[in-house]
Amino acid sequence: MTHTPDAPLPIVRTVADLRWQVFAWRAEGLRVGLVPTMGALHEGHLSLVRRALLDADRVVASIFVNPAQFAPHEDFDAYPRGEAQDAALLAQAGCHLLYAPTKAEMYPEGFSTQVTVSGVSGPLEGASRPQFFAGVATVVAKLLIQASPDIAVFGEKDYQQLQVIKRLVRDLDLPARIIGAPTLRAEDGLALSSRNAYLTPQQRKVAPAMSAALARLVKAVGEGAAVKTSEDIAAAALIAAGFDKVDYVEVRQAEDLSRLGPGPLAGAPARALAAAWLGKTRLIDNMGVES
Repeated sequence: MTHTPDAPLPIVRTVADLRWQVFAWRAEGLRVGLVPTMGALHEGHLSLVRRALLDADRVVASIFVNPAQFAPHEDFDAYPRGEAQDAALLAQAGCHLLYAPTKAEMYPEGFSTQVTVSGVSGPLEGASRPQFFAGVATVVAKLLIQASPDIAVFGEKDYQQLQVIKRLVRDLDLPARIIGAPTLRAEDGLALSSRNAYLTPQQRKVAPAMSAALARLVKAVGEGAAVKTSEDIAAAALIAAGFDKVDYVEVRQAEDLSRLGPGPLAGAPARALAAAWLGKTRLIDNMGVES
């Protein structure tokens, strides 16, 4: 299969068709990359495709709004969908194939297996959304098995998710190499996210306060300020800026997201992570700490 950016992107919807195409590429000696998504694509997703193209000859993007990672009160039905537009954007980014399975293809009748990754999935998002990472780990494990890619690219914006997936792949000896791609941001600092589309114009003006608060937090703890005090200042800044509720603002150990002491950092690689609500929209972001 050859594909040019100005041609319609080929779409497959079954595991069998996906595997046939990947097998054909491998028979040609080509390396395959995978970019899993839930659609509603923006420039952040497209940057993952371009990153995959640095290490792979052919790139498969998947679009599947995964019901297993939504709680009953969350926005599964309202989650934005637009396959035709997404396919056109993927084609322009250089993607070679779209895998868009149905729910029945991914979770056939009687499906009863769940993959859980303990430890790194427990705090932060795991505490706020207890069902989330089991849903993520299960669907990502399936996608990696279905596509058998040489590499798979995930965004650092969902940093805890990235660490869960790295642990999943390591623990289960899955052959794909997991690559984390940097967060893309709007000019005012807001991390690009499909959920940004839910923000009202006024909320959109408030939203960049999250990246600003994280930047100040990262600078403070990197220069030796006490972690707990700096976290509290950042959380208060979000409320003062107009956020309605803060789920967490924390500095954690970078790899396993274990808790750090309340005082200054002891030199270990660290990550500052935040989640907060603007109206009905929950935003997350993170930044690396340099000490």
